[in-house]
Amino acid sequence: MVASATAATAAIGAEGVVITDLDGKLSVKIDGELFTEYHYKDVARPYFYPIIGPGGVGMTRDWPMQENNDNDVHDHPHHKGLWYAHGKVNGVDCWSELKTFGKTVHEKFLETTSGAKQGVIRSRNNWVTADGKVLCSDERTICIQPCGDARILDFEITFIASQGDVTFGDTKEGSMSIRLPTSMSVTAKGKVAQGHIINSEGARDKDAWGKRADWVDYYGPVNGKPVGVAIFDHPQNPRHPTYWHVRDYGLFSVNPYGIHDFTVKTANEQPAGAGDLKVEAGKRVTFRYRFLFHTGDEKSGKVAELYKKYAASKAAN
Repeated sequence: MVASATAATAAIGAEGVVITDLDGKLSVKIDGELFTEYHYKDVARPYFYPIIGPGGVGMTRDWPMQENNDNDVHDHPHHKGLWYAHGKVNGVDCWSELKTFGKTVHEKFLETTSGAKQGVIRSRNNWVTADGKVLCSDERTICIQPCGDARILDFEITFIASQGDVTFGDTKEGSMSIRLPTSMSVTAKGKVAQGHIINSEGARDKDAWGKRADWVDYYGPVNGKPVGVAIFDHPQNPRHPTYWHVRDYGLFSVNPYGIHDFTVKTANEQPAGAGDLKVEAGKRVTFRYRFLFHTGDEKSGKVAELYKKYAASKAAN
């Protein structure tokens, strides 16, 4: 039975993490203030937007959901908020948003639970072709919690080969992603872009693309306030430490599949298809990630310290 967010809200009032179903999206508030909304109805894939970080600033690009931010770069309209997608699922593009491409369809919620310390969203989704053929399914668990003035979003996704073998193909177009405000990007729009990227191995800005790392932090100003987003790759994940499709124009993605794309024309070049991940019929594979929305750069946000604590857990929440 799906837990009732409404009942939990009545029990804990405005304190803690409160999840409310607003018919097509879930509203998530922390101590009475909006943190995010999870859009799941009539969309190419479920996504979180907006995400409100420390100091009350938006930590996802507004476009194309809104048109009123003059600083936004209008590119890649499929980069909506925070989402999971992939560009080659049994050969079908489930990353871009064209009518002839695949999509991820929300089937049902397994749980939506508010709580004094964290909120939980569990759902089941189907990955389908443009004509509705199911490629595979997923079950995802999202846990949201405050961490001082920071915010944590844990995203666990289990792929189920429910319709036969499924292969997540070798392509850079994916997968666990967030599109950041243009002001946090490194190069997207001249003087507006004032951000920086650093990974756990010390690679910075453009040099962090396609590299393997335990974590990556992307930081910069939003409305004059210094903030950052770190993503942690759990050590239990397949192919840890993962590769990162992190672009200097504001796309921030974890991608364990695109091995050829990330190594082509390097000393460690791998052949086409080297990153293919096949899940046999009836089997499952799970990935776990943590998003940390923090103030300042990676040092102010204590990213390395908090990653060690996360990595020491047997599983993400």
